[in-house]
Order: sequence, then structure tokens, then C-alpha cells
Amino acid sequence: MTKEFSVDRLETKAFAQQEGQLHGDQPLGQFERLLAEDLRGDAAANQPVHWALEGEWLESTGGPGEAWLHLDADTVVQMQCQRCLQPFDVEVLAKRSFRFVKDEATAEALDDESEEDVLVLQPFLNAHALIEDELLMALPMVPMHEACPVDVKLESATPDFDAAPAEKTNPFAALASLRIDKS
Repeated sequence: MTKEFSVDRLETKAFAQQEGQLHGDQPLGQFERLLAEDLRGDAAANQPVHWALEGEWLESTGGPGEAWLHLDADTVVQMQCQRCLQPFDVEVLAKRSFRFVKDEATAEALDDESEEDVLVLQPFLNAHALIEDELLMALPMVPMHEACPVDVKLESATPDFDAAPAEKTNPFAALASLRIDKS
């Protein structure tokens, strides 16, 4: 008998042991923090977020097995190019694997040496929040077009900045006329 799983309250261990699979398309409006990053605001609420979760149970020799969760998610978020300041669509992709361990000490010990994220196994996991977290972390720190659609002025000086005045005036020349000679 196959158990039904919920993305909002995922029984991680059972999901992994049954090698469960969940996938869905949800509107961006259901991911409030991610929607806040989109320049279109509420107008982007219907933008689809595609996601898939896959559980895996790996037996280990001499000990209990380990629960794994593999996540793939993608969407499009409109951001402002930091070079030309024009809005553009950014494809956001998140692909991560999570390994679940028994306690925080084990997670800390394994996290530095592991490519996957190591999390503490809880009875239930809000995978919806995990999907949103991963998409937020996948956003570019400095969003920019590959090639901006408008000409970008990359200089801050005026064209005649380097042209020296014909004759430099001494800034202290005016003070010389105030000098009193006591000779």
C-alpha cells in the first residue's frame, strides 16, 4: 500500500523509505518571499513554480539507513539588471540533495565535508518552505543581462574632463594683493 504524502507536512523518513515522488506546479503567489523578489509584484502571482521531490533510502552497513531527499525546482522571476537598470526575466533553478541524520551534532560534523546539505531528521518537514528557501538562495546576488538591450554609459566623467584649462591660475594669487609690505 502506497501512502499519500503532503508537500506541506512531509513525513521524511516514510517518504524516503518508500522512495516516494511528489511534483507540482504552484503559482508564485504561494511563495510569498520569492514573490517579493519579483519586480512585477502581485502581477507575477500566477507565474508557475515547477518542483519535484524524490525520496531515497540508503542502507548503511552496521547502522540504520539514511533518508535522502532530492529537490528540483524552477521558475522565472523578473529582476532589475544592475548594469542597465532595466527589468529582465531571470530563470531560477534549484537542484539540491538533502541527507537526514539523527541529531544536530552529527549534522554539524558531516555538513562541512559533504556536498549535499545535511539536516536533522524531524517527523515532519515543510517541503514547501524548503523549495522556497532553495529558490531564494538560487537567485543571483547581482542580476545582470548577458548583453544589455540598451547602451550603458560606463563612465562617470564628462568628455572634457581631461582637457586642462589653457592657463592654470594660482589659487593664492588673490591673497598676494592683500599682503602688506612693511619694508
